[in-house]
Amino acid sequence: MPARRKTEFLSPEEVLRRHTGGPDTGVFTDGSCEGNPGPGGWGYVWVEDGRIVAEDFGHEPETTNNRMELRALIEAYRRLPEDARVPVYSDSQLCVKTINEWAPGWERRGWRRRTGPIANLELVRELYDLVRRHPHAPLRWIAAHEGSRWNEYADALATTYLREKGGNSGGRR
Repeated sequence: MPARRKTEFLSPEEVLRRHTGGPDTGVFTDGSCEGNPGPGGWGYVWVEDGRIVAEDFGHEPETTNNRMELRALIEAYRRLPEDARVPVYSDSQLCVKTINEWAPGWERRGWRRRTGPIANLELVRELYDLVRRHPHAPLRWIAAHEGSRWNEYADALATTYLREKGGNSGGRR
């Protein structure tokens, strides 16, 4: 499936009609930002055997893309019961590496990096704690805009604020 054009923002319903690939079980998250910084959004969808279990999305008026990627993951892990056995996917390699590779060392060093401050530290610490409380819900990377149905769906949730400028862009299912 070809990558989407930067200006093409599909609704969740359009995504379901257009995309069929990728895993059909997992929690899929995404964050977006118009400008960086600028207005941004986040979204997640929890899917079991191709059926939506839960979804949510929201926005912030002034933020960054990385903050929205982290927020999507935090909200998704908050929704999962601690005994959930489901992978959690992010298309942000930075977020996945931050939590899976770098955060353990930062924690051992008192939440310091050797090369300077940790960006978005409060969100990183919150997410790291949530991931550790969900030992059977591993955080995994998934390629962005490669046609994975549920990753594209999470993207559509995260960009809802762009389609509904100024409207209520938070909704839980």
